[in-house]
Amino acid sequence: MGRDCLAVSVIIPAYNCVEYTPASLDSVFAQTFTDFEVVLVNDGSPDSEMLEHLIAPYQDRIVYLKQTNRGPSAARNTGIRAAKGKYIAFLDSDDRWPPEYLAAQIKLFEETPSLDLVYTNAVLFGDTPLPRRTFMQSSMPPMTFEELLIYGSQIVPSATVASKQAIIDAGLFDERVCGPEDYDLCLRIASRAAKVAYQSNVFALRRVHSKAFSSDDMRMLEALERVLTKLHNSLSLSTETRSLLLNRLASIKAYLYLQKGKQRLLSGNIDQARNYFVTANISLRQANSRLTSPFADSAIQALRRTAKLRVLLWGLRTVPRVTAFGARTWENSLLALQALKTRSNI
Repeated sequence: MGRDCLAVSVIIPAYNCVEYTPASLDSVFAQTFTDFEVVLVNDGSPDSEMLEHLIAPYQDRIVYLKQTNRGPSAARNTGIRAAKGKYIAFLDSDDRWPPEYLAAQIKLFEETPSLDLVYTNAVLFGDTPLPRRTFMQSSMPPMTFEELLIYGSQIVPSATVASKQAIIDAGLFDERVCGPEDYDLCLRIASRAAKVAYQSNVFALRRVHSKAFSSDDMRMLEALERVLTKLHNSLSLSTETRSLLLNRLASIKAYLYLQKGKQRLLSGNIDQARNYFVTANISLRQANSRLTSPFADSAIQALRRTAKLRVLLWGLRTVPRVTAFGARTWENSLLALQALKTRSNI
């Protein structure tokens, strides 16, 4: 294909990851599949001078765009709008691909032209105590809107190739969302009855490090709550599917309030901790009330969490100081155990 009719546009948003970007670019140009362009979008990165110095050797092989900082969703949208490819392959500037990645992904589209999105698992590397662990959290890769709700966000942006038209039809990335913006887009694509496939034989490489937004659990949970609330208010869903969405939302809220309660408890603010735990208990009960027999395992887990939470609330009402001391002791023990495991993996 010529430059005006490419198969794939590789979109790389760059922000504050200058030390990893050359390796990401090298992994793209090492692909066995060669009908692609690279669109690198500098999203107002504070290390722009160093970034531009490091990517200078690649300048004749990439489309380099620069904008004021607007977040990863806006950066990816800028790249998508400039893209000439029929398919969009996302690659974060701190991740990498093995040489056969694009060839294997595009082969799926060639075999089934009606596909809208294909994705693969990813191997975690970098700052992780579990090297070579994979990202996929369940044995059933989600393919539909309902499965994405049940099993959560298991689609890694750097392991995803999608039809450009499917992305446009879904409304591109929501630039108000930061963190689970990929999950939000995948849900909107899937809600349109898109055809999704999972590539089990190819692995992307997803870097784990402290700069990543996903390393901040609290912010991610708050962003997930906003995304699911938005989709509840904006999508036209069947009664059964909406119930699944509301169950997922209640579960996210419960976990968020549990985390906030835990923070307050460990800092000694018992009254605020109790209030958060009460709210978490209400959300868990709402989630339980919507769970039906096909999701019995989830129901059992949620009920167990509810039972533990009731015990904790009873302790905070009757012997608050003892309960708080026990919680801090338990947390310190877990941290010590985690540090021991980390050292043993070095």
